[in-house]
Amino acid sequence: MEEGQEELFEQRTDLSRLNNAVEQIKATLGKIIVGQQETIDLVIAGILADGHILIEGVPGVAKTLTAKLVAKAIDAAYSRIQFTPDLMPSDILGTPVFNPKTTEFEFKHGPIFGNIILIDEINRAPAKTQSALFEVMEERQLTIDGTTYKMDEPFLVLATQNPVEQEGTYRLPEAQLDRFLFKIEVKYPTLEEEIAIISQQHQQRTAEQITHIEPVLSAQDIVALREQVRGFHVEPKILEFVAKIIIETRNNKSLFLGGSPRASLAIINAAKALAAIKGRDFITPDDVIWAAPHVLRHRIMLTPDKEMEGATPDDVINQIIHKIEIPR
Repeated sequence: MEEGQEELFEQRTDLSRLNNAVEQIKATLGKIIVGQQETIDLVIAGILADGHILIEGVPGVAKTLTAKLVAKAIDAAYSRIQFTPDLMPSDILGTPVFNPKTTEFEFKHGPIFGNIILIDEINRAPAKTQSALFEVMEERQLTIDGTTYKMDEPFLVLATQNPVEQEGTYRLPEAQLDRFLFKIEVKYPTLEEEIAIISQQHQQRTAEQITHIEPVLSAQDIVALREQVRGFHVEPKILEFVAKIIIETRNNKSLFLGGSPRASLAIINAAKALAAIKGRDFITPDDVIWAAPHVLRHRIMLTPDKEMEGATPDDVINQIIHKIEIPR
């Protein structure tokens, strides 16, 4: 049945441009990033799904490098913000500056005004600074002194954080976490990947390769591809499957906090993006199963008892998915 569906949908939607773009980005990142195929797929899916991405991992696993390479592969306005404990909201958003020539205040744009924003060590800034991102991440606009400034499309926040270090860090507010489409957990490389990383650095090829990266997509290309992905087909039984997963997170005894309707929409959008990466313009249950842990792990909260047992959000999410009948 799926093969017949695939042939039918291929005639309805031409995915050649989208697939070429995905392959180009993968090839560009693959020249420098060793392994981490799932991370790369998730970052590409986040771009296609118009969602912000939180990348978490211990120091030295190429979190920031991956985000920088994605920015270099796209011909769009790029800003990098290093979060620190003394960072103020105006340092990110901008501030009114007095112009003596006009005797008026003029708004000076902060680094948040761009297409791709890399926020490094996002959990080093306090809640006051985090709250300054709420409006711009959700509504793609800023309201300052009664004036609303619209962000140019595409607008994507790529943030990194270190889960181990506690000194000088602040736990992200739940409202902030909920605005990220994905939380990607970057693991340590395998033995073979570690050898390849050492060899590449030993030959001093990485820095040279980074300087020679050319953009493969424009900002307009990203907007067009997002529109195409947004129009993908979703069957009612898939929508019901996603809804059942989210409802179960709210009623599960292992969870203190479940997913919101925003989480339901995020799973659907992420599944559409994954289908696009695989050359399909319709969602299968496997796409939902793949997307769910990355969408939900930062949106749910375990009960204290479950945390003491050593359980992780991914454990509970997998239990929930396997508890629900998978549509065929």
